[in-house]
Amino acid sequence: MASDDSSASLEEKAALVETSSEQDEQQQCDTVAKQSESKITLYHWTQSFNSQKVRLAIAEKGLRCEQHDVSLPLSEHNEPWFMRLNPTGEVPVLVHNDNVICDPTQIMDYLETNFNDAGTPKLIPEEGSTYYHRVQHYRELLDSLQMDAYTHGCILHPEITVDSHIPAYAATCIRTQIGNTQTELKKLAEQNPELKDAYVAKQRRLKSKLFDHDNMKYLKKLLDELESVMDQVETELQRRVEETPEEGSQSWLCGEFFSMADVSLAVTLHRLKFLGLSRRYWGNGNRVNLETYYERVVERPAFRRVLGHVNNILISAVLPVAFRVARKNAPVILGTTLLIGVLGGATYLAFLYMKKRLTLSC
Repeated sequence: MASDDSSASLEEKAALVETSSEQDEQQQCDTVAKQSESKITLYHWTQSFNSQKVRLAIAEKGLRCEQHDVSLPLSEHNEPWFMRLNPTGEVPVLVHNDNVICDPTQIMDYLETNFNDAGTPKLIPEEGSTYYHRVQHYRELLDSLQMDAYTHGCILHPEITVDSHIPAYAATCIRTQIGNTQTELKKLAEQNPELKDAYVAKQRRLKSKLFDHDNMKYLKKLLDELESVMDQVETELQRRVEETPEEGSQSWLCGEFFSMADVSLAVTLHRLKFLGLSRRYWGNGNRVNLETYYERVVERPAFRRVLGHVNNILISAVLPVAFRVARKNAPVILGTTLLIGVLGGATYLAFLYMKKRLTLSC
């Protein structure tokens, strides 16, 4: 009986490994061709944590997707057209045929369910299998983290961070922006009576978030709870090490395949690194499996395309905003010249900032 169970487990693992191996560049090209008739549109913001998870899942599955930046710094997510698409005014939003999906977890489940051709990498194992329950457990665990609280908290209270990639002026900027947004939402509610309830509800949520995320006692509680989650992840990664003792053999969080749980973990670790919290949770002999995992996952082709290096996050956030500001405000007579000047200036300033950061860290 034990032998039968062992054989079944080995067959299950082999099937998952085989699926994972199909994620090379040629297979992704084949997948793109197969899915070309079914258009996917994603509304997202480059630096939105939930948007990053969805974009990474799309990239790992090799799907063709038309993507539209909805700039949070420019409050494009509060504009009436977007509020009609998603009354909560939050990104990401996936549109496929007649389906509009606004919850990031539901979006990733939808992609897995509806894009499962033979050449498309599977990120969720077959339901009912041991691997399925393992993946779902870690997805739920990681997705329960209050990442917006960590993000806003570290911006408002930089003293709790070490080697943060957030500029020093960000705390003042975010307080000002939140205040301006509350005024803007009130004005938009008056101008768009059909969306009044949605705008009022969003205004209340924003006020509540600011109160919680600026509360150091609340923030420290969340950061302490995160220690427990990282301990669980470290333990699970150690199990993978013990399962694959052969030199050169590597596994991911739930097995020898990259899953939706890895999508959540990869983006979470990248965000913690950007916020200046990584030294608290891994490195210098602390949670060595987590440290090794992060070093490996940032080298995955899909990860590099979607998130890139942590030092480039600021640049990838600045340039789209600079382009939109220039496009909206530049006089027609100046046209392309002004646009190039603004973008060139923004790029140069971002380069100087990153050069300064890298010099200081050396």
